[in-house]
Amino acid sequence: VGDAADLVVMAAAVADFRPEPVGEGKWKKADGPPPLTLVPTPDILAGLGARRRPGQVLVGFAAETLTGEALVASATAKLAAKHVDLVVANDVGAPGAGFAHDTNAAVVVGPTGVVADTGLVDKAVVARVVVDAAADLLAARAAAAADLSPIPQEHP
Repeated sequence: VGDAADLVVMAAAVADFRPEPVGEGKWKKADGPPPLTLVPTPDILAGLGARRRPGQVLVGFAAETLTGEALVASATAKLAAKHVDLVVANDVGAPGAGFAHDTNAAVVVGPTGVVADTGLVDKAVVARVVVDAAADLLAARAAAAADLSPIPQEHP
């Protein structure tokens, strides 16, 4: 997934953990409740970051319950840990933001720090900010690659 793409924009994980299967067949009430063991879900974004190719731009999201500098610090740590170019972080518990609203407040973090802080805006505006930041990175990578291309030699 995403290996051939020049730009990959991922969503925040639906869940960081899932229940571990407890066995085959129906669990009977008489046997009591089954044990509940949680195991980590696969980290698709980290996998893409680990095998990324030169010039590729990877964008991840972080749905957090953090604010201010803690939100930026968490996004910065995720940026490095997952080997991505941008992390779009938002406090999903903030008033008017997150899953149950048409508005959101996001901080876009790149390798040099905060790229954009949207404040509370319509989600379409957040999307435009993310697309613009990713497009800027993609264009910069393409320009850098073009500048590094060997100069063709003229043959007599």
